[in-house]
Amino acid sequence: MSPISKAATVSRPLFLPEPRKLLFSFSNFLAAALTLVISFEASLPRPWYALLTVYIAAQPMAGAFRPKLFHRLCGILLGASVSVALVPNFQHAPELLVLMLASWTGFCIYLAVLDRTPRAFLFQMAAFSSVISSFPFLDDPGHIFIIDMARVEEMTLGIVCVSVVHMILQPWSVTPVIRDRAEAFLADAGRWMSDVLSQSHSRKVHEHRRKLAADIAELGTMAIHLPSDQPSAIVGRKTVRCLQRQMANMIPLTSAVADRLGMLDAGTLKDPVLVQLMRDTRAWLDRTSIDEQHCASGYALVERSRKMAANRTFYPSWSDLLVASVGIRVAEFLDSYVECCRLVSTMGGKELRAPARGNRVQHSTFPFARDHGVAALAGLATAAAIFLHCFVWISLEWPAGAATTAFATLISCSFSALDDPFPMLRRYLIATLVTFPLGAFYLFSVQPRVDGYAMFVITLAPALIFLGYLQAMPAYTARALPMLSCLIVAIMVVDRYDADFASFVNVGLAQLSGVVTSITIAKLFRSVNVQWTSRRMIRSNWSDIGKLAKLGSPSHALHWTEMAIDRLGQIAARMATMHDSDPLHETDGLGELRLGRNIIALRRSLKTAPLAVQAILHDMLDQTSTLFATQAAKGSSLLPPAALLNSLDMALVGLCTSEGVQATHPTLMALVSMRCNLFPNARPPGGIRVA
Repeated sequence: MSPISKAATVSRPLFLPEPRKLLFSFSNFLAAALTLVISFEASLPRPWYALLTVYIAAQPMAGAFRPKLFHRLCGILLGASVSVALVPNFQHAPELLVLMLASWTGFCIYLAVLDRTPRAFLFQMAAFSSVISSFPFLDDPGHIFIIDMARVEEMTLGIVCVSVVHMILQPWSVTPVIRDRAEAFLADAGRWMSDVLSQSHSRKVHEHRRKLAADIAELGTMAIHLPSDQPSAIVGRKTVRCLQRQMANMIPLTSAVADRLGMLDAGTLKDPVLVQLMRDTRAWLDRTSIDEQHCASGYALVERSRKMAANRTFYPSWSDLLVASVGIRVAEFLDSYVECCRLVSTMGGKELRAPARGNRVQHSTFPFARDHGVAALAGLATAAAIFLHCFVWISLEWPAGAATTAFATLISCSFSALDDPFPMLRRYLIATLVTFPLGAFYLFSVQPRVDGYAMFVITLAPALIFLGYLQAMPAYTARALPMLSCLIVAIMVVDRYDADFASFVNVGLAQLSGVVTSITIAKLFRSVNVQWTSRRMIRSNWSDIGKLAKLGSPSHALHWTEMAIDRLGQIAARMATMHDSDPLHETDGLGELRLGRNIIALRRSLKTAPLAVQAILHDMLDQTSTLFATQAAKGSSLLPPAALLNSLDMALVGLCTSEGVQATHPTLMALVSMRCNLFPNARPPGGIRVA
């Protein structure tokens, strides 16, 4: 499959299961069966804890659960240790104990949301295990250590069993998924640039940039799992990081080409050299095969683009500057595109030879844009949910109140990373209600007729395999996990049958109460968080641009691009839920991304500008810094002042009329880009020929 080929859609009958999803479900069932057998043989007090842990820890990709194994085990131990430390010492002060546990859980969720790596599962498990090891056993604090050890053993058993089974059966690897995602990205990026060069991109611009930015962010998340995926994982991870960086470059470059072409007059767009270059570039992007010859022709197009830009030599007109900017940006885009094709081919086991180029980066880390405010809100919501559960539990003296708190904490931890968890929680509630009849059927009709745990496991097979298959389907994962949880908790697997209808109803009400309370907290704390989070990220971009424009502050183009792309990917995922008319679409970070890159390029080439122009550039950067610092402080977009446009034009005129300054001078190109970004509707600068 080539990086720019369209994925073929093969129709599959509805009743025919997909082999990989079926293998995933069967692997989970084997892990569940192994867990139950060991639990019964070892006489663990609550085997259903181990069984529930199997399905919570299961992941459809082999590389996705292995790095989480260590972190989850450490989280279980940490949470149990906190429980042992708090419960005996605060047993006579229940209000203070609730405060301590809620604060600890909220802090763990804060760290989990902030981290955004597999290490986040350590904090999630620490939060969950401390609560389920504490609240259900507050009436017996003297045996809390023994109880915690049992919970640790049960949950550890579930995690180890599901990990071992998946390691042996290998449902599927994360590497092909990354390769397919990268190929799809290149197809979309090539299609966007082709639309740009044909002047038909405007109606699809939101769709293109949302999808591409989201793909880059998801690719980075997948790359975290590569070291645990295959023996050659370390090399693979470096390859993916380099691929991610090249992709990050392509988004602002495509947007910049679209911006410049939109500003060129009709006469310039008919220039035969420019028209032929655009036609040949589109034809190259539309090719479906990637080989060494295709890469060589791509590099030839790079040289042609640079040559076209360099031909706009001394004393250029405004149109010359725009054409030179188009040539440079197209060359940089094609350079990154061909390098991405080479890297994707390497991931598929095929090495494409290519000349050494300066744009190949070998760094192995990609920065994450973290927001402490968003993470703190998630932690606060979780802590508030625990407070509310405990208030209801203690006020009503409800026997199943401890179970309510445990269920609600599990749910809150599971959806803590979502801006607005209400839609997912609503599905969780519906799935829980649907599964109650199935749980009652197993508990009161099946289990009384089962003799021995071998037969019990066999009777569970149809339900667990079917729900496990649903868990492997992205469209049903949000429903499958609550259904599995409800079923496992409802039948309360223990070493001997001891069913009681009143207890079943009480536990069921506790589950429903936990979900309803979590929904209430989500509506109170987090229902408006999608736009709020997006605007916080945009303000972070503005703040960073203000710092970048301040001389003397650090400026790293690669780091800024990656950080801004990560924010752009997070914003893109949120904008997918917004209406196209939402004004936030107009300030989604792409213009700021280009502007930040241009400011860094300007600062790097500042000393190469004529001395007479350098003072103007210093003043222009100061004004830019003030503008974006003010925007970040006020939280709203401001119109750039006329004084900034005047400084930009003075610098442009000074450079264009200076002896020996070509149209492709880095400072001149950066100024042209900044002017186009900040003042897209301004008239051509006075003092420079229009054409």
